[in-house]
Amino acid sequence: MGAQSPAAVGVSLSGSFISADDTGVIDLFAVLAYGELSAFYRLAEEAKLSPTLRGKVAVAKMAAAEMRHFETLESALAERGVDIFDAMAPFVRALDAYHDSTDPSTWLESMVKFYVGDGIAADFYTEIAGALSPEVAAVVRDVLAETSHSEFVVEEVRRAVATSRSERDRLTLWGRRLLGEAITQAQYVMAQRDELTELVLAATGDLNGIAALFERMQASHAERMAVLGI
Repeated sequence: MGAQSPAAVGVSLSGSFISADDTGVIDLFAVLAYGELSAFYRLAEEAKLSPTLRGKVAVAKMAAAEMRHFETLESALAERGVDIFDAMAPFVRALDAYHDSTDPSTWLESMVKFYVGDGIAADFYTEIAGALSPEVAAVVRDVLAETSHSEFVVEEVRRAVATSRSERDRLTLWGRRLLGEAITQAQYVMAQRDELTELVLAATGDLNGIAALFERMQASHAERMAVLGI
């Protein structure tokens, strides 16, 4: 991080709020920001896969929403005297690795990744938000809020799998891969960033709580897959 990053303060596991100036909060904003930036470029590129103009426009709107979220986080970091590019740097490798390992080859894979993959990340970070001060949690929940654009994804995927058993089976495997890769990368990031791990511990209580968190993420993943018909 840049020299202007605030110093870490103590993190209580007793349920008390974490200071908005805590280094872990800066890490959280930074990893979210790089995630939003990555999503913007990914969606802009994957819009080319859409077989229809309607699909291209829908994905373009999704990409625009991701950039607005990035700008929200950029402002939140700037208010704390933190350069967003310095702050994001530690997370580039892990998030790029996730996207490289889950690069969709078809339009439907792209849509499932948007709906399911991004949902997995949202579950993880929303849970952390429960240990943050209200104003910080509000920023996190704002940038993770699902938009109406996700309904387009549901319609596209459900229509495709309803008429093709092979497509449904293939996308089921794809969804499992997304879950596995997302959890692997979340664990990697926590292992590399002690302050972020402390935020997760503050939200979950202990290592058993983290394990329970991953179990809840798996349950939510199954629910999203069911919504898609896979």
